[in-house]
Amino acid sequence: MQRPKVSRAVLALMCAMSFIMYLDRVNLSAAAGLIRDDLHLSNTNIGLVFAAFAYTYTLCQVIGGWVSDRFGAKTTLVTCASIWIVATVATGLAGGLVSLFGARLLLGIGEGAALPAQARALTNWFPASRRGFVQGLTHSFSRLGNAVTPPLIALLVAYSSWRASFFAVGALTFVWVVVYAWYFTDDPRKHRHMSEQEAAQLPPPRKAAGETTREPTPWRRLLKRIGPTMLVYFCYGWTGWLFFTWLPSFFMHGRGLDLKSSAMFSAGVFLSGVVGNTAGGVLSDRILKRTRNVVAARRNVIIGAFLGALIFLAPVMIVKSLPVMAVCMSLSFFFLEMTIGPIWAVPMDITPQHVGVASGLVNAGSAIAGIFTPIVFGLVVDRTGSWTLPFAGSLGLLALGIVATFFMRPDIALDATNASGDAGSGANGELRFAESLSPRESNR
Repeated sequence: MQRPKVSRAVLALMCAMSFIMYLDRVNLSAAAGLIRDDLHLSNTNIGLVFAAFAYTYTLCQVIGGWVSDRFGAKTTLVTCASIWIVATVATGLAGGLVSLFGARLLLGIGEGAALPAQARALTNWFPASRRGFVQGLTHSFSRLGNAVTPPLIALLVAYSSWRASFFAVGALTFVWVVVYAWYFTDDPRKHRHMSEQEAAQLPPPRKAAGETTREPTPWRRLLKRIGPTMLVYFCYGWTGWLFFTWLPSFFMHGRGLDLKSSAMFSAGVFLSGVVGNTAGGVLSDRILKRTRNVVAARRNVIIGAFLGALIFLAPVMIVKSLPVMAVCMSLSFFFLEMTIGPIWAVPMDITPQHVGVASGLVNAGSAIAGIFTPIVFGLVVDRTGSWTLPFAGSLGLLALGIVATFFMRPDIALDATNASGDAGSGANGELRFAESLSPRESNR
C-alpha cells in the first residue's frame, strides 16, 4: 500500500516549526556567556531575562489554545510565528537589560500559543494510535534545535557576532511561515492533494468543518481533569528549563570550558533528548497498540522515564569527572524527554474537541516552572558559587512528578465524565477510544 504523503508533509512542517522555535529560544542560552560579558550583566540578570520569556509564554498558553480551538491552527500559527520573527530580530538588536527583557517578553507572546495550536493540528491530522509518535517526533526536533544551536552560535561568533544568529533565525522563521501558510489546511479532507486512500487513514471529522469548535469551554471540568497532568509537567519543566537555559553556561563557567568545548558538550546532551523524545512516543504507541490500555501507554511510561531521569541526575551532584558528568546528564535528559510524547498525548486522549485549551493548560504547567527555575539557578550560583547545587531541587521535583503521575486519568474522556467520575473507562484502565481511531484501525 502506498504510504500517505500529505500527512507526512504536514508532520514535516510541524517538526520544522518545533526545530525553529527552539533555535529562537535557545539562541539566548547558547550566547548567554557572551551576552553577559558584552552587556555587562550578572548571572542574576541573565536569569531574569531567561524568565521574562516564561511570563508571557505562560499567559498565552491557554489563550492561544482557546484561539486555536475556535479559529484553527493555521490562523493561530501564522500570527504567532510573525510575532516571534519580530521578537527574534529585536533580541539581536538589544543594547541592555531592559531591551533584552522586552524582546524576550515578546517572544513568549509569539511562541505561547504555538504548541497548543500544533496539538490542535496533529489531532485533526493523525488518529489516536499515532498520537504518542507524532508528539514525540515533533518534540524531538525541538531538542535537535537545542543541540544545533550551541555549535551554530560558536561558528557565527567566529565569523561575525552573537547578534548575527538572531537575524539568521528570524529569516529562517519567515521562510517557514510562507511555506506553512501556502501548504497547510485545518481540515485535512479539504487539502488539495488529499487522496481518497489517504483520507481513509484520517481520524473521523469532528463537526462539519472538522477542525474548530464553537462550544463553550467546560473550564471547571477541564481544570479538574487536566490538573494532575499540569503538575506532572511542572515537575518535568523545572529540570527541563535548567537544561534549556543554563546548560551552555554550566559547561562554560561551571566547568571552565571555552565556547567551542561548551557548545559540543551541550550539543551532546541535547542530542540525547532527540532520541528520548522519539523513543518515548514510539514506546507509548506500541504499548497502546498491544494492550489497548491507555494508562499503561501514557502513565506508566512517564513514571518509568521520571525514575530514570532521577537516577542519572543524582550523580551530577557529586562526581568530579567531566566525561562522567556529561554522560550522566545526557542519560538523565534522555529519560526526561521520554515523557514528552505520552504526556502531550494525554490532553488529546481526554478531549479532542478542546485539545487546544487542554494542551495549553498542560504546557502552562511547564511554563510556570520556567518563570522560577532560571532565576533560582542564577541566584544560587551568585550566592554560593556552586554550579551543581541548583540541581538538588530537580531531584525533589522529579520524585514529586512520579507521585503526581498516579493521579492522571488519560483513560477517561472529558465528555464521558459523570458524577461517579468513572464513565468512559473500561476494565483495567482500557480506554474506549475507538471513535478516535481511523476507520481502518477501528475495524481491526
